Amino acid sequence: MQVPKLNFETKFDFQIKQDKDTFFIYDLVRKNWLVLTPEEWVRQHWLHYYRFVKKKNLSSLILEKKLELNGTTKRIDLLITEKTQPKILIECKAPDIKLKPVHFEQIARYNSLIGAEKIIISNGLHHIFAEYKDNGYIFHSNDF
Repeated sequence: MQVPKLNFETKFDFQIKQDKDTFFIYDLVRKNWLVLTPEEWVRQHWLHYYRFVKKKNLSSLILEKKLELNGTTKRIDLLITEKTQPKILIECKAPDIKLKPVHFEQIARYNSLIGAEKIIISNGLHHIFAEYKDNGYIFHSNDF
């Protein structure tokens, strides 16, 4: 399977396997093999970034947690916590998805329930960083 090179300074050592025509990637947090979709490729880069570059414990990384929002069940992609408090909420899109205001609105709605200090929207090639301060979001041009 040809996967795109994403915009991360660090190269990560992923475990990938193939079963017939399907590729799988090993998830360190869920301790399970997951189908390697384009969005999962981006999510696993962020997971590895926070685990190995930022040195976060696996217990501080929460993936695909369910949320109840306006009567529907949603799932967040990745939440980084510190001492069980939500710090960074990350929404991952496939690399071929152009990031748009609707994606920011999506993660902002999720964050209205989560209460993380910072959010990241990423397609692996482009990343948008924002911090919640004074009842609004301040955008940053690079990582926190």
